Amino acid sequence: MKIPARPKVILRSCRDYDPERIRTIIREGLEELGLRPFGRTLVKPNLVAAGPLFPYAYTRPEFGEGVLRALRDVGGSSMTELAAGERCGITVPTRVAMRESGWDAMLKKIDVKRYCFEEEQQVEIPLSHPQRLRDYLFTPEPVARADFFVNCPKFKAHPWTTVTFGCKAYIGIQDDRHRLIDHDHKLDEKIADLQHIIQPQFIAIDAITAGEGRMLTPTPFPLGMIIMGNSQVAFDAVCCNIIGVDARTVPHIRLSAEHGFGTLDLANIDVTGDVSLEEARARAKGFKVGLIRVEKYFEGTNITAYAGPPPEAEHGDYCWGGCPGAIEEAIEILRVFDKDTDRKMPRLHVVFGAYQGGIDARPGEKVIFIGDCANWKGELHGKPVAIENLYKDRSTLDPHTVRSQDIFAKLASAKGKLRGDVVRLEGCPVSVAEQVLALVSVSDVKNPYYDRENMLTFGRAYLGWKARVTLNKLQRKRYQQNGAFQGRGQAAPELA
Repeated sequence: MKIPARPKVILRSCRDYDPERIRTIIREGLEELGLRPFGRTLVKPNLVAAGPLFPYAYTRPEFGEGVLRALRDVGGSSMTELAAGERCGITVPTRVAMRESGWDAMLKKIDVKRYCFEEEQQVEIPLSHPQRLRDYLFTPEPVARADFFVNCPKFKAHPWTTVTFGCKAYIGIQDDRHRLIDHDHKLDEKIADLQHIIQPQFIAIDAITAGEGRMLTPTPFPLGMIIMGNSQVAFDAVCCNIIGVDARTVPHIRLSAEHGFGTLDLANIDVTGDVSLEEARARAKGFKVGLIRVEKYFEGTNITAYAGPPPEAEHGDYCWGGCPGAIEEAIEILRVFDKDTDRKMPRLHVVFGAYQGGIDARPGEKVIFIGDCANWKGELHGKPVAIENLYKDRSTLDPHTVRSQDIFAKLASAKGKLRGDVVRLEGCPVSVAEQVLALVSVSDVKNPYYDRENMLTFGRAYLGWKARVTLNKLQRKRYQQNGAFQGRGQAAPELA
């Protein structure tokens, strides 16, 4: 897609989740931008997590309904397919997020196809730009084949990347195996690389009730807006301006601009609509972003955190994209699920990166070194301890052969990994789900994965997911017999 020379961002007021009102606003936005959906039209919401524990984390189904109906109004017979697709987070099947968010019921009501991206064939996309981390990335087939791509993120803060608007939402166009590769101190570079897979012709963000402070468990912030645009970087720059953040200080947005995906200069962006930038900034006054170091975050709790630099020194003294942020999200999930989480948590010490200071652990207090790059030497509980750096250079990771860890395997092994007063959790990164299980294993906090209602929903979705993947393997054999997939890239040689 050609990036508009002079992009446009439209600010519209919308205080309520009225699908018909949203439909009208989106239709008018498409018409103002001169956009008509065509061919395989795909809408990607942000459904990173959904349901009672995460009421403000996702793009609401009423918003999605308005967008999809408007696309149908404008595109009509020019579209050969209208679909919505996503890969949610924290190792939960996307089927769960689709159901718990209300998107399943909405899609059925308006007769729109659903894609759970981890259940689809994965397609290799070659990269050639000089700044790339890798020579190729993988994305689900519906994304690779989309003719008209619509990004519908949620207006939220993020503990790793400051904000999650249009560019950051692209983590959801990869399945678990591939999204965790480079989800570390190179996360911003990864997000910029993902922009090369596909650019949205249209972006519409759910900013009616925004989410501040966190990513999975944000605090609701009544912003009362729908924001639309035709250039993802320019769109994110305007969203940043609304909350008083300079987009140039948000690395993944700045890098995406440097890769050629749009301007950050508001003087070169047409901002229209029935809400001025000044009014939008007034509405957003006091909006809290999520960037906070793990040591500061756990002050005043039973957990003491220590963080040293990541393996590559040019990335500063902290890994914003990996394990430290994951434990912040993990404890927030547990606090929502079990209101006594902080009281039930024993005195605990967590260590990240190449930390060189002291660890004030008393007898009986567990010390957990988290992540492959954890590295420390000293004395704990009267004994010498040496934690070696296990980090492997990213060039040793092959996206063709990497496999995701099954959540049931993680559940089975969680407690065994935490035996002893000094333990090590390996991984780069150690995911939110794994850190949830670790914190549950060392405390009396309720395990959300073992909740009876959650287990029933999760179990059904898990079996459906695995059945679909098995079918994909059979289809893959037919692809190999009939020739490679003809799309933006080539079909993945193996689907886990």
